[in-house]
Amino acid sequence: MARVYVSIGSNIGREQNIRAGVRDLKSRFGALILSSVYESEAVGFDGDSFYNLVAGFDTTLTPQQVAEALRTIEEAHGRIRNGPRFSSRTLDIDLLLYDDLVLHEGKLDVPRDEITRNAFVLWPLAEIAPQLEHPRLGVSYGALWASFDKQSQPLWPVTFEF
Repeated sequence: MARVYVSIGSNIGREQNIRAGVRDLKSRFGALILSSVYESEAVGFDGDSFYNLVAGFDTTLTPQQVAEALRTIEEAHGRIRNGPRFSSRTLDIDLLLYDDLVLHEGKLDVPRDEITRNAFVLWPLAEIAPQLEHPRLGVSYGALWASFDKQSQPLWPVTFEF
């Protein structure tokens, strides 16, 4: 059984799509560990603010099967993939970690580079897995968040009911 962490984000119908995405993840993978929900400005383009969180769960699926399941959930909630890379999204669910696996296969990168680059991924991950170490860097997510330049990417927790 592998422990998996995924990021979840939305800036189109964000409350509805975040709730629906989490519901579908629970239905597909079972019990989830959920971070708080955070709001952040769009990164890389002009658009509405995002809601983001990180979820953890255990699975017997391969990383490729997890990634495919995540794509299926996104598409069920109107995710369009033929637009610009940085654009508004109904639902964005990305595989961040699969145990301590390091994998670069096509478009599948584990651990995902966004973990150390984006506050909206690192803060919620550090919240639910602060002692867990990045498989390439050997540094805990709590320590990575403590040293992150928080002024560079404003982010704030929001009250959110599932």
